[in-house]
Amino acid sequence: MKEFLHQKGVPYVEKDISKDEAALNELLEKGFQATPVTVIDGEAVVGFNTAKLEELLRS
Repeated sequence: MKEFLHQKGVPYVEKDISKDEAALNELLEKGFQATPVTVIDGEAVVGFNTAKLEELLRS
């Protein structure tokens, strides 16, 4: 995911739920139980769905 975003020139904030309890709680509070979760303009993409990520980045 990081490499994909880097190649697209998209700035991002990485949150490591294995090291950051607040990030884990944020993920769980939003109802997610799998990673990666990428949020673009308020829309979440679970997993590495390149088609959906490309669509959101074009918007």
